[in-house]
Amino acid sequence: MAGWPDVERILLLVCDSFGVGEAPDAAAYGDAGANTVGHVAAAVRGLDAPNLAALGLGCLTDVAGVPPDPAPGTAHGKMIEASAGKDTITGHWEIAGIVLDRPFPTYPKGFPPEIIEPFERAVGLKVLGNKAASGTEIIDELGQEHMASGRPIVYTSADSVFQVACHVDVVPLETLYAWCRIARALLDGEHRVGRVIARPFAGGPGSFHRTPDRRDFSVPPPAPTLLDFAQKAGVSVCAVGKIRDIFDGQGITEFRYSRSNDDGIDITLDYLGGPGPKLVVTNLVDFDSKYGHRNDPKGYAACIEALDRRIPELERAVGDGLLFLTGDHGCDPTTMDSTDHTREHTPVLAWGARRPDPVDLGVRRPFGDLGMTIADILGIAVEGLSGTSFAPLLRG
Repeated sequence: MAGWPDVERILLLVCDSFGVGEAPDAAAYGDAGANTVGHVAAAVRGLDAPNLAALGLGCLTDVAGVPPDPAPGTAHGKMIEASAGKDTITGHWEIAGIVLDRPFPTYPKGFPPEIIEPFERAVGLKVLGNKAASGTEIIDELGQEHMASGRPIVYTSADSVFQVACHVDVVPLETLYAWCRIARALLDGEHRVGRVIARPFAGGPGSFHRTPDRRDFSVPPPAPTLLDFAQKAGVSVCAVGKIRDIFDGQGITEFRYSRSNDDGIDITLDYLGGPGPKLVVTNLVDFDSKYGHRNDPKGYAACIEALDRRIPELERAVGDGLLFLTGDHGCDPTTMDSTDHTREHTPVLAWGARRPDPVDLGVRRPFGDLGMTIADILGIAVEGLSGTSFAPLLRG
C-alpha cells in the first residue's frame, strides 16, 4: 500500500473504559442501558470538555455539556466489538486486527485447587482471598493479615484475571513480579486466563492504597497484529502505559510504563517528538482503574476534563499526522450493583482528517476497522487482520 506520503506519525490513544452507550448485545452480558461517558456527564450535570466536543464526542451519545458540534478536520463515529467478552485484552487486540470467538475463562467463585495448590507450592505460602472481589476492598479486608503473615492476596474479577496483591514493605516488587510469572506459567490450557496482574499496595490499615507499579503478564496474541506488521514495515511502534504488557511485547519497538494519565500523556508527547515513521500507542488507564471500577462518576468526570485540557498539546505534537482517540470497553461507574466492565460501543474520534468538513464515520464493526485505517494511512502491508479501512472517508 502506498499510504499517505505526507503522514509519518499516528497517535492511537486508548482511553481505558471509554464507553459511549450499550452495545447491541449488552443485555447478554448483563449491561443493558450502560453508557459510561453519558452517565458520567449526567452525574455531574455536564462536563467542561470543549476539545472533546470539537472532536465530535457529543455526536456519539448524549453527553451533558458536550454539544454535537465537531470542528473541521475531524471525524467521529463509534465501534462495536465483534470478539466475545468485554475485557482489556480482547478490546486492544481487536483494534489491532484480532477477533476472538471465545472469551478467556473467568472464575466468579475463585480459582479451583488445580490452580491454587501448585501456585502455593511454588511460592511456599498459602494464599489469602481466592475470590472475586474489588481490588481496593480486598486489600482493606485482608491487608492487615497479609502484612502479619506475608501470605499473598489472590483474587479475580468479572474479567479473565489472576491478581496478586502484596504490600511493598512485605514483599519486594521483584518478588511479586516473580510470583506472577509463576502463575502465568501455571495458567495454561483450559485455565489460560487473559492476564496475571501484580497489584502492589502501600500504607497501613484503614489507609491502604495501590501503587502505580502494577504489571500485567498477558498471554501473547494468537497471530501477528497491526503492531507486528508496522514494525516489519519500518515504522517505530512506541508503547505507553500497559500496552507493552497487553501485547506481551510483540510488535513493540520501545516502551515506557506510566504512573498516571498525565504521566502517560507526557511520555506520549516525548515519543511524538522523535524523528521517523512512528505509531505511538497509548493506554490511559486511570479512567478504568481509579474511577470506573470504584464507581466514582465524579472522579471519572474530572479525569475526562483533565484529558480534555491536554488534547491541544497532543494535536500540536501530532503535527501533520493523525490522532485517533478510542476506548477498549466500558466501565459505567453509575451501576452501583457492579464494579465490572460494561459491554458498550466505543468512540473513534480522529483529528487531522484531510477533508474540510467534519466526517461522520457511522457505526463500525469490528474495532479492527480502526487498525486497518492506520495501516492504510501509513502504507503498512498486513495479512489476516479483521477490519475495513475508513481512510478514504478521511481523505476525500
